[in-house]
Amino acid sequence: MIFKVTYQNSRQEVPRRESTHTMYIQAETKREVRAYLEEETPYLVEFIQPLEGAHLEYEQQNPDFKVVELSN
Repeated sequence: MIFKVTYQNSRQEVPRRESTHTMYIQAETKREVRAYLEEETPYLVEFIQPLEGAHLEYEQQNPDFKVVELSN
């Protein structure tokens, strides 16, 4: 499943809408995504959302759509 993650670049700064970024991650569960982000990134995660169906198709039209695949 592909998850859309919205995040801030740093856990130390106050979140601002203008500096929110998006990342797409392929994983089995939301728990795997959260564990990866906690261990491998300095990001402040705002939201993790599963994508499927029409919502996934819409997101895939974005030119910046790149999926990070987690290795098991």
